[in-house]
Amino acid sequence: MQTLSDQNESKVEHEPASNITKFGPVQPDRKCIDTESLRALMSCGHAVTPMSLTKWCRRLLDQGMTTFMCGEYGCDVEWSFEEVSKMALLTPEEMGYFEKKMFSNSKDRLDVKRCPGCNSSVVRTDFTDLCVECTLCTTEKNRFYLFCWQCLREWKGPSPRTDRCGNDGCINTSVETLRNCPDATFQDIEGISGCPSVRACPSCGFLIEHNTTGCKHIFCIRCAEEFCFVCLKYSDDCLETSEYFKLCTGGVAPRQTSIPVWQSEYY
Repeated sequence: MQTLSDQNESKVEHEPASNITKFGPVQPDRKCIDTESLRALMSCGHAVTPMSLTKWCRRLLDQGMTTFMCGEYGCDVEWSFEEVSKMALLTPEEMGYFEKKMFSNSKDRLDVKRCPGCNSSVVRTDFTDLCVECTLCTTEKNRFYLFCWQCLREWKGPSPRTDRCGNDGCINTSVETLRNCPDATFQDIEGISGCPSVRACPSCGFLIEHNTTGCKHIFCIRCAEEFCFVCLKYSDDCLETSEYFKLCTGGVAPRQTSIPVWQSEYY
């Protein structure tokens, strides 16, 4: 991932905190092209122009993130949406886009699906159980309304279950994808064959397809873990005995036949 200072268009400049107001003009250094730009002093102490701040935060959202982190190397401070909106001088249209994108990304992270009974959004809190209650339908129907998270039909059979419900044709489509996806042909790495083109993140089970370019390591937008697409080890473990553009010492991990269960920080 590029950092904020890596972006040529960002032109982020650093000044001692004593020389920067909360939001106002600062003395530019020799690298500053737009000498009239205002810079905002963020809560982490770094100064940034509204335009580069907007571009950086939009980049984070387009990568599937739900929070805004400072892009300077070594700084992991999280900015609130309110701070970003104020310091970036977001227009109402930009604020609307940011809010919709944050909600859309959150749905992927939180595993949200539509209830088959009322079409409302339901969040599954127990990732080990396919039997999920819709509280709106329970209230409306005056009885427990349970549905299957896998086939999205009203629940049949005993619960809890991790594999399927009692409805005919209830199958795990994610597992079927892992079993039947074609092999990937990596363009920038030699010696890799028989690696599936789709993997389930070993941390959260989110399905990810490699675009076959670049290195073999993947960043999961759902749980923010980085892992090797080839051997399925976390990046730090893989790199102990291998490199980004070389075949893993342990070879290619076999096709996955189950989906890892994510113990999300949200619960």
